Amino acid sequence: MTLRGRLTTAFLAVALGPVVLGVMFVGATVAAVDSSRSTERLAVAAATVRTSVAALCQQLRAAADAVALTSDRPAAASQVVRRGLAVAVRVSDVTGRVNFATPGGPPEPWRDCAEAPVAGPVRALAARADLHDRAGGPLGTVTVAQPVDPAFVARLAAVTGVAVTLLDDAAAPVRLAHSTESTGVRDAVLAAAGTLHDERVTEIPDGRYVRRVGPSAGQPLPLVLSVPSERPQGLYVALGSAVLVAALLAVVAAWRLARVTTRPLVELAGAADRVARGDLTARVPVRSLDEIGRLAGAFNRMTRETGTYVAALTSSRDQLRGHLAVLGDTLASTHDLQRILRVILHSAIAATGARAGAVLLVDDGGVLVAQCTEGLEGADAADEPSGPLRVPLGSGVVGAVAATGEPRRGRVEPSAAPPGEPRCHTYIAVPFAAPGTAGAPDAPARDGPPVARPGSEPAAPAGALGVLALYDRLGADEFDDDDLVTLRTFAGHAAVAVDNVRVHEETQRLSLTDPLTGLWNYRYLRESLRREVERATRFGRMLSVLALDLDRFKDVNDTHGHAAGDAVLAEFARRVRGEIREVDLAFRQGGEEFVLLLPETDARGAAIVAERLGAAIRDNPIAAAGHGGAAVTIGVTVSIGIAVHPDHGGTGQQVLDAADDALYAAKAAGRDTWRIAAERTAPPAREIPVPAGASTPEDGLPRAGAPRQPARARPEPDDSADVAPGSAPAAPDPVRPGPCGGASSGPHPPRQSRGR
Repeated sequence: MTLRGRLTTAFLAVALGPVVLGVMFVGATVAAVDSSRSTERLAVAAATVRTSVAALCQQLRAAADAVALTSDRPAAASQVVRRGLAVAVRVSDVTGRVNFATPGGPPEPWRDCAEAPVAGPVRALAARADLHDRAGGPLGTVTVAQPVDPAFVARLAAVTGVAVTLLDDAAAPVRLAHSTESTGVRDAVLAAAGTLHDERVTEIPDGRYVRRVGPSAGQPLPLVLSVPSERPQGLYVALGSAVLVAALLAVVAAWRLARVTTRPLVELAGAADRVARGDLTARVPVRSLDEIGRLAGAFNRMTRETGTYVAALTSSRDQLRGHLAVLGDTLASTHDLQRILRVILHSAIAATGARAGAVLLVDDGGVLVAQCTEGLEGADAADEPSGPLRVPLGSGVVGAVAATGEPRRGRVEPSAAPPGEPRCHTYIAVPFAAPGTAGAPDAPARDGPPVARPGSEPAAPAGALGVLALYDRLGADEFDDDDLVTLRTFAGHAAVAVDNVRVHEETQRLSLTDPLTGLWNYRYLRESLRREVERATRFGRMLSVLALDLDRFKDVNDTHGHAAGDAVLAEFARRVRGEIREVDLAFRQGGEEFVLLLPETDARGAAIVAERLGAAIRDNPIAAAGHGGAAVTIGVTVSIGIAVHPDHGGTGQQVLDAADDALYAAKAAGRDTWRIAAERTAPPAREIPVPAGASTPEDGLPRAGAPRQPARARPEPDDSADVAPGSAPAAPDPVRPGPCGGASSGPHPPRQSRGR
């Protein structure tokens, strides 16, 4: 068979085989999915029916109990009917004689919800409640009923979203009582229902799925549910037509494709023979723009560009360096350090042809830590556990480069790799420092492993930021001087980027902190208070706000000078930080006024913190330098106001104002104490009369339970106690709130603090 015949046959097999299998799969899948979805819909509908009937029975039982428990049963029965809880109420004695019955009751028989399923029609659902005298003797029964009529069946159909049919009798033969089915399919649905048992699902020829529900315990109604099939009409005809059309098109396309494909291949084979004999002027006609045409064009370009490949490669490298220099200037103006380092490392690897690389920065502990790596996933560090690369200064190749400030390149055996560094065959590492610092950026690269200097401790040069290292140049060649020049360019960009980010972070930190105390300033207080109030509101937690003010601080400045006052403020801030949790926030609001935010802390926990802060300031006077530099000991006290969100305010400003009011109360109470803000007065609740009347819910689902009664407002107890000015408050009781407030109501999360 020729190449053209083989291509035609292969194309037909490849094209038609999946089409036929796909058509079969689609047909089977559509049928299976349709059956599964219909079965699932019927299962959900059956569960909804049981729930609705159970809710109705529960409502009837509640109504019967309500009538049985009252002394004026006729009035109670009439009220039950007026409220729509039942349609009929019947009171009978122990002999079965009816003493009272509401008019308009449904016809017999009534089926009791609590009885076991029995054969026979169902005209109403009923619930009974026994009557007893004071000695416990039977007096009779109260029976309430709800009719099972077409409206009831229609409500069930609306709730379930399927067609519902109520059978006249659960036993054979199947007869229709009420149904929401269309007239054309009722007979088919009833015939299918007569063959169903144990609530199984079957499909009828009309394209509907049918399932029986009940009667069973708690659901005495014999029902039949059905849903239409969702399978598209004429699906199999359309699939068969698609297969025929695809077969015809495949035959035509295979013949044309084989013809067009083989002719350029013959021409390409001839041109290849000419090139093999040394004729580089051989060309192949490009007759099309498909893969064969692109292959011919690529062959022509290959023969034309072979002599100029090396020159083009050199020019491409020079252009790449220029583009990377422009890229570095652009990256130096951004502040996303991780993204900048990834771009720099990726560009350096692409420019030098390295397999892997890493950018390491010097941390506060004098250790080089990898901030960005690429290609090192499969190269474990020698003698080190998995994780980020960590190389001490002066250790190994990278550590020596950072310590000496000199670049290095060379070859090393993987088994002899320095501890903590990746295993590699070749490497090149260049240090980078902050712009404007002293160093030797243009120093020649040293070959070989680093030489240890006895008696000297490794230390990074002034302004050293980190090291840019690349490993294993592709092609098994060592890195050369051109790679060193390129890598120095990238290292310079990395130095500018790191320095810009650190300057930006320091500027941002200084804009949000108080320079004297090191606490957050008033600007950050507003932002943090808004954020913490939103978080507490979202998760239903508490937030305590403490307003602190140093007592008679003006006397400290007037007596010992402003320098001593600054020392007192700084020491006060240090003690405050030592008494709060890491999640708590401390702010200097201005002058000698401070604010604390205690997330997930109620009034009792805030009072404990306030007591501890007051003791820490009161019991240990502060040493400072007075006038003339003389050492003085200054005793200070602090007054604290406490407010809790949401008890004392719904917004951050309201809580802060409440804490300020409590602070003024602490000042008025004699200072050196704390006070909790007064509880907000809740607006009085007003009863709204709602007229009772029978109504059908919009969704048609029967409701259970007695109607809701409007809540009555309860007066808040006044637990406030007067405190004489100048007197210290009593310690907060561990069970009850203190005299000036207490723990807020609501969920109290566990407080994980030191002794709070």
